[in-house]
Amino acid sequence: MARANGGPAAGTGIGTTKLRAWWSHRQWLDGAHPEASAGEVLAATGWARSVGGAAPYLGLFARAGLGRAAVDAAVARLEAHELPAARGCTYIVPAEDFALALAAGAAVPEGEVAAAAKHLGVTAGEVERLCLAVDRALAEAPGPLDPAAIRVAVGEAVRSLGEPGRKRGLSTTLPLALGLMQSRGQLRRVPANGRLDQQRYGYARWDQPVGGGTADLARRYLAWAGPASLKHFRWFSGFGAATARQAFAEAGAVPLAPGSELLMLPELVDAFAGFTVPAEPHYTLLAGIDGIHLLHRELARLVDPADAARPLPAGRAGRSFGGEADPQTHIVLDRGRIVGFWEYDTERAEIVHLSFVPSNAELRSAVARTEEFVRAELGDARGFSLDSPRSRAPKIAALRANSGE
Repeated sequence: MARANGGPAAGTGIGTTKLRAWWSHRQWLDGAHPEASAGEVLAATGWARSVGGAAPYLGLFARAGLGRAAVDAAVARLEAHELPAARGCTYIVPAEDFALALAAGAAVPEGEVAAAAKHLGVTAGEVERLCLAVDRALAEAPGPLDPAAIRVAVGEAVRSLGEPGRKRGLSTTLPLALGLMQSRGQLRRVPANGRLDQQRYGYARWDQPVGGGTADLARRYLAWAGPASLKHFRWFSGFGAATARQAFAEAGAVPLAPGSELLMLPELVDAFAGFTVPAEPHYTLLAGIDGIHLLHRELARLVDPADAARPLPAGRAGRSFGGEADPQTHIVLDRGRIVGFWEYDTERAEIVHLSFVPSNAELRSAVARTEEFVRAELGDARGFSLDSPRSRAPKIAALRANSGE
C-alpha cells in the first residue's frame, strides 16, 4: 500500500516509477492497442465503472481510439453491456464476463430484499410474484419498457411502500424485483437512446447464465490490476478478508517480492521483471474514476509527493489532492503518474487543464485529441450522472485561473 514514507513499492526493492508504468502498461494506456474492440479492451484491462458519466467512453478512447458510435454499436450487439457486478455497482462488462459479473454482484439485491423484509414488511414471496409479473409484461411488450410502463403493465403486483419506503430510498417494490431479475440474468437494462452517459433506461427480457467463483474473479482482477494487495481486491470485490485471501490463494497469487503485500499472477512475474519504463512520455486524459485508479482505489499510488500537496480546484480550504480517496476532477496520466487535472467547458467547447509538468507538443496533442473527441462525439464529459456544466463551473474557473489561461 502507498505510504508517505515509501509509496507502493516500499519494502520491495522495486521503484515506484516502474510499478506505475507497469500498471499503465497493463491498463493499455501506452498507445499499443489502437485497433482493439471495446470487448477486447474491457476483457484485458477490466470492467469500466459506469455512473451515468463519460468515463467508459473516455477510457475506451484513450486505450484504443474508439469513438462513441463504435462503443454504442458494441453494446447494441451485446459484445459489451452495462451490468450490476462487483459490490452491486454497475460496470461496462465484455460478453465473456457477463456470467461472472452477475455472479459477483448477486448478493447485493438479495440483501436489499432481506432489508425490505426486515424494515418494510415486504415478503420474499411478494417479490417473486412481482418478478413473474414483470417477466410476463416484458414478454408481451414489442420492445424494452421503462419503469413507468412496467408499473402500469404489472398493475397490483407492485405496491407503494409509503413514507417508510421513501425514507429508505424505496418508494415501491418494483426496484427490488428489477434488481433480482438483473442479477439472475432474466432481464437487462437497455439505454433509452443507446448512450452510456445518460441514465435513461428500458428493460428487456434476457436469458443470461450466471456463474463463476471467487477465484475466477481474483484471477481476472490480478490480470487487470496486479500487483495488488488483498486490501485493493477487497475494495473492488466487496469480499471479506477471509474470502479475499482464499480467492487469491486459489488464483495462485504470488508476492511481488519476498514479504511484499503486493501480489500478482505467477505467469506475469517474468514479464514484470523484464519490463522497462518507457523513456518518452505518453499522455492520456481520463475520467477520475478510470480503472487505473478505481481498481485499487489508492490514489497515492499514482501521485508524486509534491503533487499530493496541491489544493483541490475550487475545493474547501485545507483539502489537498493527496488527501482524497478519489480525484475530484478528471485526470491527465503519463506512464502511470497523474500529471494534471482537466474538465470540459461546454460554454467554450474546450478542455481546461492544469498540468503538473511543463507543457510540450505531446501533451498539447493529447489534450487536443480528447477535446475534439468530447466536442464532436459526446458534447460533454460529465464525471457522473449528477455532474453538470453548472455544478463544475467553479472547478473550471479555478483550473483556468491556476493554469494562467
